[in-house]
Amino acid sequence: MNLRCLVIIPTYNERENIEGLIRALLALPLSLDVLVVDDHSPDGTGELVAAMAAGDPRIHILRRPAKLGLGTAYVAGFRFGLAHGYGRILTMDADFSHDPAYVPALIERSQEADLVIGSRYVPGGEVVDSPWYRRLLSRGANRFARTLLGLTPRDVTAGFRCYRPAVLEAIAPETIRAEGYAFLIEITYRVQRAGFRIAEVPIRFRDRRYGRSKVSRQEIARALWTVLRLAQDRKRVRRKP
Repeated sequence: MNLRCLVIIPTYNERENIEGLIRALLALPLSLDVLVVDDHSPDGTGELVAAMAAGDPRIHILRRPAKLGLGTAYVAGFRFGLAHGYGRILTMDADFSHDPAYVPALIERSQEADLVIGSRYVPGGEVVDSPWYRRLLSRGANRFARTLLGLTPRDVTAGFRCYRPAVLEAIAPETIRAEGYAFLIEITYRVQRAGFRIAEVPIRFRDRRYGRSKVSRQEIARALWTVLRLAQDRKRVRRKP
């Protein structure tokens, strides 16, 4: 596929991971650019990426003035990708839990789907090096969201994704109310409700090697509230004649 693709990587204190991740992505046999959206990381992540970008036109950085959250980082990245005419727009985590080696498979599958999710929970997918309680929490959150919202993907909280630009133009991500990781649930809900095709590619998800997890009790509460809010929206839509 001769497509210009953009990988969006939101960051906050990922200096230990980001250089290796960017180099691994740019080594892939693809027409690929990387956009880092950094939320004023005090560990110098933004400065490191800016130095890399100065020497490689495939690397871009958006440096934000404060920790503004994952959802708005995605929106800023989508806006950049659409404005610059990329054929596919991908998102992934900065901590190597998403292996860059799966990027070609996501892009390839996007020939037949509008949104492709790198999934832990389809046949062939797995989670390794993650504590049991985090695995239990993730599976429970996915089942809860899928059941209440009628979602067909098995991994609706995954951030490893490939979007066709037309999807993002149609669903207006900037209007999504959810913040943090709950953003991923709401955007999946909108994509499915709009009738776009969603596919999943199995991945091996590995817990981060360096740094601290960004999943907090506040993030869990946001996800719960988002699912309940969207479930009410779904009921209203189904009641309409």
